Parts: sequence; structure tokens; C-alpha cells
Amino acid sequence: MKNLTSLLIGCSLALAGAALAQQPVEQPSPSKKKQAAEKTHPAETQPGANAAKPQERPAKQTGAMKERGATNEPGATNEPGAGKGRKTPATQESATAPGTNVSGQPTGVPTPGAKQQAEQRRKGMKGPAAAAKTSATPAAPAAAASAVPAAGQRNTQANMGAKAKKPDQQQVQQIKSQHANFRAQPKPQQVPAVTFNQNRRIEGSDRWQGPQYEVFRSYRPERHDQGWYQSHYNRVELIGGGYYYWNNGYWYPAWGYNPSAEYYAYDGPIYVGQRAEPPDKVIADVQGVLQQMGYYKGEVDGLLGPLTREALTAYQADQGLTTTAAIDEPTLDSLGMG
Repeated sequence: MKNLTSLLIGCSLALAGAALAQQPVEQPSPSKKKQAAEKTHPAETQPGANAAKPQERPAKQTGAMKERGATNEPGATNEPGAGKGRKTPATQESATAPGTNVSGQPTGVPTPGAKQQAEQRRKGMKGPAAAAKTSATPAAPAAAASAVPAAGQRNTQANMGAKAKKPDQQQVQQIKSQHANFRAQPKPQQVPAVTFNQNRRIEGSDRWQGPQYEVFRSYRPERHDQGWYQSHYNRVELIGGGYYYWNNGYWYPAWGYNPSAEYYAYDGPIYVGQRAEPPDKVIADVQGVLQQMGYYKGEVDGLLGPLTREALTAYQADQGLTTTAAIDEPTLDSLGMG
């Protein structure tokens, strides 16, 4: 009896198990799967974790680039010209596996991002050098421009000071009164005499502009006898060892008037004004005034020799006159003796 009962129970259990095995298994819904996944991996849905993981790979790549000697990372080479002549693709290849670039694409097909980064890096490295050149270039001309006006201003002031230096009229009158009876004496040892040269022209006179210099431009030495001079000029005098004739405010050497008296320190016109004062007296007056002003260092001898002509040249230059090295109308007027 017991055995029969046990057998029945076993059969019932077997039938029940078979029935359960034949029933379809219930598949979980997508929403349930998503919920299960969210419960199983809650950390993966956090924004912080997802943002940190993409940065890990560039950090490792940067380290790889440093180990392989790459110098194209921002901030790695800030010296001017450090990135010149270097190719960005080659640098990227050193930072990645052979045959691929940073983005994982095959070598030789750079991504737009890589090109932009390379261009920005080149501009960044060239920028400081270009900025330094741009900021330094105007500095030199500016310094030179500031120095040039300073030097020019000093020269202008010096020239103005020299031009403003005029002879004192009281001293001029005093000197002229001292030379009222002055007479020059020939000094061939101290002041050599010039010789007659019919083809001679006053040097530089062709460039002297203005009617007041016409007598110097047109002067030609001539040799004549006494009769010729007396028939042409009403005044011929022996002055300082040679004969001179007077004509319209100027004294000229009278070559040939007396061959035994032909000592001339200067062969050319000497302006004395319409009062027809003797040329040696006027020369002595000019020497005295130029001596007082510091131009003439020689003796007041009434001879228009080299030292006197050098003093005249310096004075004329300072006064802005034509440098004739002679006593002309503008110079005598400037000295207050015209």
C-alpha cells in the first residue's frame, strides 16, 4: 500500500514538472532591462565619470609625445622660431601607434581638428616673435627721430647764435677813427705778392648770384700804360706798394701803370663804397672789426692777404652771405661800413 502511494506521488510530481517545463518563459521588457542595467551600474550614468574618461587618453598621448621628443604641444616650446620647419603629421605619428594618428585614423589622412590644431600652434609660436619684431621696429626710428631733432635744434641754435653776432657799431666807429690816416706798407715776406695772369678768373665767381657780384664775375686782369689809365679813369693812386684805379665804388689793380710798383696782395675788385676811401684804409677797418669779433688773428696791416681772406670767409659763412673771401658790398654793409 505504501509503495503504491509513493508511486502515485512520484508520477504526479513528474507530470507537474513536465507541465511547467512546457510553459513559455516570460522575457523581460526593454524598460525592465534598462532599469536593471541602471541599478547594476549606477556609477556609469554619472556625468563626472563620463567626462573624466575621454581626457585620460589625451593625457597618456601627451606623455607619449614627451617621451618621444615631440615639441608641438602647447606650452612645450615658447621660444621664437622653435616650431619653424617642423611638420605636424610627423609629430602626431610619433605620439600614436604606427600607421595611425591621434584620432585613430590611418596616417596620411589628417582630421580637420588636427589641421586646425597645427595651424593654431604655428601661429602661437610665431606670434611672440612677430609681436616682438612689430613692437621693436618702430622703436629704433622713434629713437633716431627723437635724436635727430635734438641735434638739429642744437645746430640751428648755434647757427642762429653765430648769425645774430653782429659788430658793435660803437667799436666800428672807434676803429675807423683810429685808421683815419692809415697807410699800408708792402710786406712781401709776410704777405706774398700775386703775379699778373691775363687768363686768371676769380675762383668760384661764376656761381655767385646777384648784381652785387657782377664785378667779380666779369673781372679780367689787364695790363696798360699810364696814358691809357689816365684817359679812362680820373683817379689812380699808389697804395701799399702798387697802383690802383677807382671805378664806381671799387678799387682795381692798375697792372702796368708802373712796372716798378706792382705789389698786390690780392688781384681783384675791393669794394669801398661811393666815398672812394683808399682800399688799404678800408681793409684795415675790416681787419680791426673782425679782430674784435674773434675772426681775424693776424696783424692790422691793410693788406688783403690769406689770413684776412680766411677771416672774411668765416664771417660771411656765419652771416649767410656768399663766401667770396673778398670785401664786397654785402659784406661791408653787414659790418656796418657801407
